[in-house]
Amino acid sequence: MKMFFVVYAEAMDDTITEAFKEAGYKSYTKAHGATGEGEESEPKLGTHYWPGKNTTLLLAVPDGEIPRLVELVRRLKVEQPRAGIRAFTFPLEECV
Repeated sequence: MKMFFVVYAEAMDDTITEAFKEAGYKSYTKAHGATGEGEESEPKLGTHYWPGKNTTLLLAVPDGEIPRLVELVRRLKVEQPRAGIRAFTFPLEECV
């Protein structure tokens, strides 16, 4: 299994979440209010100087789903270039 971890501008939350649901991914964990700096967008630090925050979306999926999810994020990056969407994977082992 893998954890598919997605970070994007919170202003795009409805659009991004709907895209994942339309693609059949209805089970996820979401965290709102994440702050940080990335390479492809302005910092989102929740301050007057650097307003805005990010949302993170985590999906536990079988390894074979990763290419499909990567393609979905690539499409979203083209369709929503200001979302600052980035995706990462890491190994996941269910322990309980």
